[in-house]
Amino acid sequence: MTPQQRLATREFFGVKLGLDAIAALVAALDHPERAFLSVIVAGTNGKGSVTAMVARALRAAGVRAGRYTSPHLMHLRERFAIDDIDVGDAQLDAALQLVFDAEDRLLESGRLSAPTTYFELTTACAFVLFAQARVQVAVIEVGLGGRLDATNVVRAPLAAITSIDIDHVAQLGDTLAQIAAEKAGVIMPGATVVSGVVEQESAAVIAMVAARQQARLVRAGDDVRIEAEQRDGETRVRLTTPTRAYGPLTLALRGTHQLANAIVAVRVLEALEERGVGGGGDAITVGLAEASWPGRLERRELPNGLPLVLDGAHNRAGALALAEWLHSSHFAPAALVTACMRDKDVAALLGPLLPLVTRVLATEVDFPRALPAEDLAAAVTALAPSLPVQVVATPAAAMIAASEGGVRVVVAGSLFLVGAVRAWLDGEGSVRDPA
Repeated sequence: MTPQQRLATREFFGVKLGLDAIAALVAALDHPERAFLSVIVAGTNGKGSVTAMVARALRAAGVRAGRYTSPHLMHLRERFAIDDIDVGDAQLDAALQLVFDAEDRLLESGRLSAPTTYFELTTACAFVLFAQARVQVAVIEVGLGGRLDATNVVRAPLAAITSIDIDHVAQLGDTLAQIAAEKAGVIMPGATVVSGVVEQESAAVIAMVAARQQARLVRAGDDVRIEAEQRDGETRVRLTTPTRAYGPLTLALRGTHQLANAIVAVRVLEALEERGVGGGGDAITVGLAEASWPGRLERRELPNGLPLVLDGAHNRAGALALAEWLHSSHFAPAALVTACMRDKDVAALLGPLLPLVTRVLATEVDFPRALPAEDLAAAVTALAPSLPVQVVATPAAAMIAASEGGVRVVVAGSLFLVGAVRAWLDGEGSVRDPA
């Protein structure tokens, strides 16, 4: 069994919040997380986009940077990038083996009472990979929440919080204030935190935590002038911050919601410059104009040439952003291929999208938390009784059925679904690596 295959057996351990296990792992590995400057990125939506923009700008500046994100769409190695390039399988297996060896020692000695989770193992692996590669900066996307997420063991001196919305209520709480408090847990004493949060209650919580930690709070939008226009689904923008002006440029990542993410990324990069890390305005411009983040308003074509957009929207805020783009870019009306997890609010997720689609193909992914396609179809019918709904057993079969409709197609509801569809499009089958 290879290290990656061994990791896959941990998929069913579920989510476990807390820092004790990851702290034991990194200590047993001689603290690889201390070998680089960490930037930690939290938030309900947008954290992956900000991570991608920051990492791309650092690469443009000639800074050796690591990028850790989750989940992956098709292959585990997507989670770990060095200089914006995914690591190879051999490199990944070697690092994973070191992590498993450390875990074995901890279990044998009794310092760990139980095996660690999939995410704890991948997080420790990221730190090992980055330390081995001698990265200067690691840009680390939080998995879930912040305060008790395994990534927070880095105790980063620079943090970003992109947005706050209702999601993962079982783990984070069912109010914006509770969720904000969990995400604000990434703010370390004396750190700098860049916040893109504009909702008043959540912003107040973040400000309170920053004050308590004696951290410097940068409200991303403060004193920033934005000039933006939409052209064929793309955003052309000029930004002026207290530091400098950027643009005009076209954001690589689509959707007007990426304006807010771009501002957070710029303010993070400017904060890094204050530490002597970065390459100035030109590098930051490259980060905004060339960042790649697959599966987020990703334009593709079906084999028969029909336009297709893939988006990982899996909560209310993501669905609203997708709906706005479908409308403003004139991509709608379209057929919707969708699947989601059992713990998602289907009405909140699909409600903004259903008025923009001509029919729905409800399917399910091969994952333990997947909502059965029949249940998803029933929920769609309850929301929009007159909308045609078809139950399709697999994502691949759903895409074939959608291709026969003669209209544009949008895929949304789960990153797991997006990964399966990308694999089908690229001829790799519909089964993805576990995440």
